[in-house]
Amino acid sequence: MASTKQTQVIKTANEVRKWSRKCQANGESVALVPTMGFLHEGHLSLVKAASQRADKVVVSIYVNEAQFAPGEDLTTYPRDPQGDLDKLEGLCDIIFTPAALYPPADPCSGTTAHQTFVEVHELQKPLCGITRPIFFRGVATVVAKLFNMCDPNVAVFGRKDYQQWRVITQM
Repeated sequence: MASTKQTQVIKTANEVRKWSRKCQANGESVALVPTMGFLHEGHLSLVKAASQRADKVVVSIYVNEAQFAPGEDLTTYPRDPQGDLDKLEGLCDIIFTPAALYPPADPCSGTTAHQTFVEVHELQKPLCGITRPIFFRGVATVVAKLFNMCDPNVAVFGRKDYQQWRVITQM
């Protein structure tokens, strides 16, 4: 597999799904590396590992609001969009940067229109799940959404957060 790739940014689910399926129709395998951005060397090592496991690599960058409970400040999560793009240039084929993965709140009631979630009940309860009860539900949900959008043959995750890795493995 080539060491330098021509990196393209894709912003919609339809575009990334079409790209992935075209690659697979051409006999190429696709790897997904899901991230929330603000990339560091650990993320980049996952991208390099994905390149060893598949012909094409998609890195998603999406700060997942479903992982944040009320009172946890989604707006202060660190972001560096241009820095992330610069770090990934030549390392992956696609940078998938969707604007939103959940429907907006209903303007009349103010409630979220998104009501379907993926949960791994027993694994999400102990440890971090005690103090962040919706966190793992948000993780499992966004990973399922990304799998459905990107349609990868393989996905590469870090193991920095063991409980999160186990939840994803179980789902």
